[in-house]
Amino acid sequence: MVTLLLQKVKYTASKNICVKISLSCRHDDLKEMLDSNKDSLKLEAMKRIVAMIARGKNASDLFPAVVKNVACKNIEVKKLVYVYLVRYAEEQQDLALLSISTFQRGLKDPNQLIRASALRVLSSIRVTIIVPIMMLAIKEAASDMSPYVRKTAAHAIPKLYSLDPDQKDQLIEVIEKLLADKTTLVAGSVVMAFEEVCPERIDLIHKNYRKLCNLLIDVEEWGQVVIINMLTRYARTQFLNPNESLLEEGGEKTFYGSDEEEGKEDKVEAAALVVKRKPYVMDPDHRLLLRNTKPLLQSRNAAVVMAVAQLYFHLAPKAEVGVIAKALVRLMRSHSEVQYVVLQNVATMTIKRRGMFEPYLKSFYIRSTDPTQIKVLKLEVLTNLANETNISTILREFQTYIKSMDKDFVAATIQAIGRCATNIGEVRDTCLNGLVQLLSNRDELVVAESVVVIKKLLQMQPEKHSDIIKHMAKLTDNIQVPMARASILWLIGEYCEHVPKIAPDVLRKMAKSFTNEEDIVKLQILNLAAKLYLTNSKQTKLLTQYVLNLAKYDQNYDIRDRARFIRQLIVPTDKSGALSKYAKKLFLALKPAPVLESPFKDRDHFQLGSLSHLLNAKAGGYQELPDWPESAPDPSVRNVEVKYPTEQSSTEEQKKSTKSKEPKDRSDSESEDEEESSTESSESESEEESESDTDAKKKKKKTVKKWRIYVSFCVALLLKCSFPSPQAASPTCGPLKTYELLHRITGEGLAVTYCFSRRPFTGDPHMVSVQIQFTNNTEVEARSLRVLEPKLQSGMRIAEFPEIDVLPPGEISTVVMGIDFCDSTQAANFQLCTHTKKFFVTIQPPVGELMMPIFMTENEFKKEQGQLMGMNEITEKLTLGEGCRGDHVIIQRVISTANLSRVPCGSAMECRFAGKTVTSGSLVLVTVVTKEERAAQVTVNCEKMLIGTMLVKDILQALSQ
Repeated sequence: MVTLLLQKVKYTASKNICVKISLSCRHDDLKEMLDSNKDSLKLEAMKRIVAMIARGKNASDLFPAVVKNVACKNIEVKKLVYVYLVRYAEEQQDLALLSISTFQRGLKDPNQLIRASALRVLSSIRVTIIVPIMMLAIKEAASDMSPYVRKTAAHAIPKLYSLDPDQKDQLIEVIEKLLADKTTLVAGSVVMAFEEVCPERIDLIHKNYRKLCNLLIDVEEWGQVVIINMLTRYARTQFLNPNESLLEEGGEKTFYGSDEEEGKEDKVEAAALVVKRKPYVMDPDHRLLLRNTKPLLQSRNAAVVMAVAQLYFHLAPKAEVGVIAKALVRLMRSHSEVQYVVLQNVATMTIKRRGMFEPYLKSFYIRSTDPTQIKVLKLEVLTNLANETNISTILREFQTYIKSMDKDFVAATIQAIGRCATNIGEVRDTCLNGLVQLLSNRDELVVAESVVVIKKLLQMQPEKHSDIIKHMAKLTDNIQVPMARASILWLIGEYCEHVPKIAPDVLRKMAKSFTNEEDIVKLQILNLAAKLYLTNSKQTKLLTQYVLNLAKYDQNYDIRDRARFIRQLIVPTDKSGALSKYAKKLFLALKPAPVLESPFKDRDHFQLGSLSHLLNAKAGGYQELPDWPESAPDPSVRNVEVKYPTEQSSTEEQKKSTKSKEPKDRSDSESEDEEESSTESSESESEEESESDTDAKKKKKKTVKKWRIYVSFCVALLLKCSFPSPQAASPTCGPLKTYELLHRITGEGLAVTYCFSRRPFTGDPHMVSVQIQFTNNTEVEARSLRVLEPKLQSGMRIAEFPEIDVLPPGEISTVVMGIDFCDSTQAANFQLCTHTKKFFVTIQPPVGELMMPIFMTENEFKKEQGQLMGMNEITEKLTLGEGCRGDHVIIQRVISTANLSRVPCGSAMECRFAGKTVTSGSLVLVTVVTKEERAAQVTVNCEKMLIGTMLVKDILQALSQ
């Protein structure tokens, strides 16, 4: 046997040595591949290393070999190198510091993924000496054109703050800047940084509150959780409690009577103060938060649903909280871990808001496959939901649960029955009789738990249940569980006057077995002896002295002290103190019946869904849920003045920013740059010149602008395509596609069609202009044509619809409607009404109609395209259709698909188009490259990746026909 064990040990040791040798050989091979001159070998080596890290293997010894490749020109290799460095930069700080200059160069890389990865690695080096470098990198990244890089900057802020808290003031400035970012990709990350660094600076949220509410539906899931939790605490400080009316400011105490009527104090108190109450009016911003979070109850992410549920529980009026019940019940079908967290919160909610879960009572019935902790929580919820109406159903369920093989679950069920009996007096006797029947159960744990619960119930009405006390006294011979024996002895001693014949006999039996009992039972034997000595000393005097003598020499000092204390109290002697005469009042005093309460009572002072609520203890980093303010704070702090720039100003600003970022090229736009610079210099000199000279300068500037507009239209005519002027975008060439809004049969003779006019909406440049045409095919006039109750997605807006008073038979009327689709293809639903009918209609825009054309030179196009690479670039190959031959056909089909303008291009094989989204002004750049044999390639560069993906599909479909 020993020989076999030695052989096994040798085999195991040799096996481990072989594994180490193979790993070292593999690492040597990887180092050789990383040192090679071929990018393919480096890429393969990095893929293997990242795979090792993903499997949990240690690859830290490869750090020197990997870090050398951070300057590799191959983008794919560089990406994987940065992934590795993020993992090991904190462990290998010295080596990482040697390559810090390379990371700094990576911050200037054209690829947004490389810039973000470089910042991530830089913030992972936990050395205080590079804090200034990190701060500078974060500030630059916060102004980056790519939202992905700005998001990474937000992630780096808490890392820098934990490394050097003294940088808080500068970091707050960066957070304030990022909070103003309109991109959904950045919103969640910057709010998390805000929560980590400066949660007390609530003034930073004021101007961004409405924006965060409107963006919430489009933010990624974990960002939604962070924002909702932050907005919950914000709302508790800025809005009034919707469940309490406000006291009238002029309400004063009014007493009836005079000072002389001192004998009539009761009447004065009964006449109390007269207080008038104002009707509560919810703040529009409070309503905005509730309205925009409600759709997230349908989220697939349980954390998002839980976050919205806690927000409604803490902020919503009682009449509206019920909407969260169905969503939480839906989560009960999820994994057991999710069920556990949800049930913890539901158990807390049912204490104060029981009514909203009553319709879903059966959803909390216990399955045999549920884990014990889930069963106990469902029991808690069922007990909280019990009332006079459903108690019979719940008790039938409890009877089934008692037969379970899970002893902990059975014990919890018995406790639940006791709570139901305590809370609902009508079933108290029924529950008590049922528990008494359990005393004959073969399982000691069931009997013991029943005894403990019966003891608590008997304290409420002991005089009515002396038979039960007698029955329990007979169980002392059979029950061995210490807590149950102690409970029986306490009952007999407390109510010994109800069982005067049985109590002395029980004490006699207990005296015999005193030395073998558990400590908790010995203490109750002493109490029983003391009480019987005071009420029936003739029969129990000697027994009591015997028990006290035994306890006097017990090993437990608590029992010895209790025996000495009782002897001095109940056995009067010359040396006994003054307390002996109060012995009966001490031992036989009436004791209040225990209140069986839920362990979840008062747990809602912790914010629901938080770790502190789950643990019922304040966790590290927990922020207290603020109390409601007594008076309404100033709502004007959230008012933000929004200025919508014109097409002209935005184009000029774009040109100026482009010139400031890149060196001036001697290109086609050189003369234009010189004209602008001369104009700017003349404007700066005009401050020192006379007014007449200033007027001359202004006239010259206007002439230059008119000349540019003329040149742009000449170029457009040469390219057989129309360019928009800086003031307004013109419609694209070709007929506009018409869509049916209401069929004449469905509309009972009223036919409605619509088209996207591709002209700026006069009321708001951020709205899409929709031209709607009404045709009355009936023989009677239609009156009061209007739009009612628009059901829009979060953030969408609709301009006031121009009402048509009268539409005669056979006549046609056209109106223009403005809709802000928020750069989304989600449908706008609303009711189209006449004086007698209502029709539900839907307008869903193609993705190409969410844009407006802009003028752009070739150099500007290339510059902007270089900034929108990586995830913001989508490229697809296709075969052009039979009818799609020639540049003019390609241009016509692309422009008919999307509201873009043609960009001048020197290549005959390439067509370029530019535009921007109507709402956010995000650039959309399209490039179509034709090749031999009708092969082509479409590239879309857009900051909004979803729009870019949808636009590529539409263009491919148009060019393939």
